[in-house]
Parts: sequence; structure tokens; C-alpha cells
Amino acid sequence: MADRLTEKQRSILMSRVRTKHTAPELTVRSVAHRAGYRFSLHRKDLPGTPDIVFPRFTSVVFVHGCFWHQHKGCSKSTQPATRKKFWTAKLSRNMSRDAENRKKLHKIGWRVLVIWECEIRNREMLAEKLKRFLDKSTPSSRVR
Repeated sequence: MADRLTEKQRSILMSRVRTKHTAPELTVRSVAHRAGYRFSLHRKDLPGTPDIVFPRFTSVVFVHGCFWHQHKGCSKSTQPATRKKFWTAKLSRNMSRDAENRKKLHKIGWRVLVIWECEIRNREMLAEKLKRFLDKSTPSSRVR
């Protein structure tokens, strides 16, 4: 299927895609806050600049878009029909970078949870997932 938009229109649309404070991220933050968890955001001193950081639990959460990070088995993670070579390379780099950042975080003692865009629809399940993840962590005594 050909793109409905011109190249210029597509470029403008794609330039508006945000990396921080996205709707899925805001939903996860809201659920975590309502559950009583306190956190910091986008810590540049940690690999991958995690979206949500729970220093007390030495745990981080990445909120990934299903398309941009290629959520396996998700209907939103389709490959674009145009410029296949470009998109395959770009999305592969994203997945490789994600894996490398998770590995680096584990190596320095941080626990990592990835929450996918498609998982945020059900807030109760999301709250339960966060609770299970953070309850497995023991609060750290070190100050960050």
C-alpha cells in the first residue's frame, strides 16, 4: 500500500513523534504514582536514559512504543511498506540498542522492566505488573 502522505507531509508528521513524556509514558507514571511509588525521570547517567527510575528499588522502567521497538507478536509492530531497507535497518538498530542498554543496566546492578504501548490499556493489570516488579526488589539503602 502506498503512503497517503507526500514525502514532506510524512517528514513533518514523523518529526512530531516524541521520545519523552509520551501518552503511554504518562499513563505508566500516573499508575505508578497512584500506587504510591515515587520515581525520577529520564536519568541521563544511566544507560539508555530510562523513562522511569525507581532509585529506592534500584529498578528502571522503559515504556516502549510497539512500532519503534518492534514488539514481537504485536499488531502495531508492522514493517512499513515503503523504504523497506531504511526501516529495517532503523528498527533493527533500535532493538539492538535496547538490548545493549538492558545488558549494561543489569551489569551495574539495576533491574529492568519494559512496558509496551499495547499493555497500558488495562490500568489494573499495569498496576499489578508494576507492583510485582517492584515488590521483587528490596529497597536500597543507598542514596542516589
